[in-house]
Amino acid sequence: MEKKRPVYIIGHRNPDTDSICAAICYAHLKEELGMEVVPARAGKLNKESIFALNYFKADPPLLLTDVYPRVADVTTDWLVTIHEKQNLRELAALMRHDGVKSIPVVNDENDLKGIITVSDMAKRYFEDLGMQSFIDSTVSLQEIAHVIDAETVVEGQPERDLDGNVRIAAGSLQTVQDTVKAGDIILVGDRIAELMLTCIRQGASCLIVTGSGNIPPEVVQAARERKTAILSCPHDTYTCARLINQCVPVSQIMQTRVVKFKPTDMLSDIKGVMEKHKHRYYPVEENGKLVGMVSSESVMVPEKTKVILVDHNERSQAIEGIEKARILEIVDHHRLGGIQTNEPIFTRQDPVGCTCTIIADMHIHRQVAIPPQIAGLMLSAIISDTVLFKSPTCTEHDKEVAHYLSKIAGIDIEKYGMEMLKAGTDIDNMSADEIVKNDMKEFLISHYRISISQCSVMDKMQAENRKDEILAAAEEMRKREGYNLSIIMITNILEEASILIFSGEPKSLVGEAFKVDTSLRMVTLPGVMSRKKQVVPPLSEAAKLIRSDNDF
Repeated sequence: MEKKRPVYIIGHRNPDTDSICAAICYAHLKEELGMEVVPARAGKLNKESIFALNYFKADPPLLLTDVYPRVADVTTDWLVTIHEKQNLRELAALMRHDGVKSIPVVNDENDLKGIITVSDMAKRYFEDLGMQSFIDSTVSLQEIAHVIDAETVVEGQPERDLDGNVRIAAGSLQTVQDTVKAGDIILVGDRIAELMLTCIRQGASCLIVTGSGNIPPEVVQAARERKTAILSCPHDTYTCARLINQCVPVSQIMQTRVVKFKPTDMLSDIKGVMEKHKHRYYPVEENGKLVGMVSSESVMVPEKTKVILVDHNERSQAIEGIEKARILEIVDHHRLGGIQTNEPIFTRQDPVGCTCTIIADMHIHRQVAIPPQIAGLMLSAIISDTVLFKSPTCTEHDKEVAHYLSKIAGIDIEKYGMEMLKAGTDIDNMSADEIVKNDMKEFLISHYRISISQCSVMDKMQAENRKDEILAAAEEMRKREGYNLSIIMITNILEEASILIFSGEPKSLVGEAFKVDTSLRMVTLPGVMSRKKQVVPPLSEAAKLIRSDNDF
């Protein structure tokens, strides 16, 4: 059976504290309500989020690079294997018992050594018209006896593996003398004692007397003296000859050039390989170890990865591969951004300052107790998104919920809030590229594709002194990702103002939106702290004006 796949609760790319904490806290709610979920993130943790997680001793969400369906999503955890030293009779019994037609071959360390199929066995029996040889693959006397249902009359050398050719003693004594070689395994029927003795004198390692034939005492005596093994088999010589072929270890006929996949392989990448080889099952290998099997049927129509989106609802901000996933729910506090689904879903969109305000409300509404750790994380998100209630996005309800959570968490809001915000404002130790990508979101405003990043500082000089460096990194990122305009919003928490550093065109979009001189590609906006409420809306209105002017 395929492994049961979890539902991932995940925020936007380049996650901020609300995105991280919302994933964890909504996962708590869903788990309490009986759903199997995994909190996830679509990017690197920022310093502020790390501070909050460490403070409340919470594990970070699982990092996902995309939600494209992969081999791991359809790998079966039911796995039948056979050891490379086991023989064909054991293989046949295993295939009959488990109803499988192909079995991976492994060694003692579970390394994948090959694969063997019913076709491989059939091919061997159809093509192998000669007698068996154990020169290239030794076999014990006990293994032979077990396969041909024989009784041991003389053990010979029990510790010695048999490694000769299998021959049938037929014809004259002279013929036997000419054909039997030292180490051979000889099948003899109810023949004269002299023929058996000749085989022993020639150095045969084992005599197999078929048809439960008579074994004269002098033959037994000679075998004991020369340490030649004797087996008594109830089957006729033909049947015995065919059965002895099943003593062969599977390693001798297995396919060693195996078509195999890794758990991380995308299903879209392996479909062509499957179409070419037409196998029903393929081994899945990780670090050399066999971890499962994947069927061609499961790959052709895979189950979609199930996700719940928090703190965003725009495709451009969502994790890679979201178009291939099945969205179950959206919980957010931003504008509606155009994600479409193939079926009705649960959505919760409230005009508040933080997603975790909504998630706290949902805990209360569903009468799910909020542990101190979860309360502390939700409080951290509210403080972050509202910049300690200074952002214009902050509502009275955000404040009410924050104070409610602070009592559960046992936290002084002002003291903890300043400590957390300060932890996230040290951009001196961040590279210009990290600043440009910090809490970056993508927007489609009119026909312009725009990225807007945001960092917080306590001193505006931290940004102004690095303007050229940040601008160069923004331009490089803009060209690489194909944005028309890239804006870096540096928000000064103490002064309650923001600096915009921007790369690309049209820079007149920024000028029209905020009525400022954009020649230096850096502008100061007093009182502006919210990207959602004070930057995106003016840009949207400016884009309409610019487009309208261009129509004339």
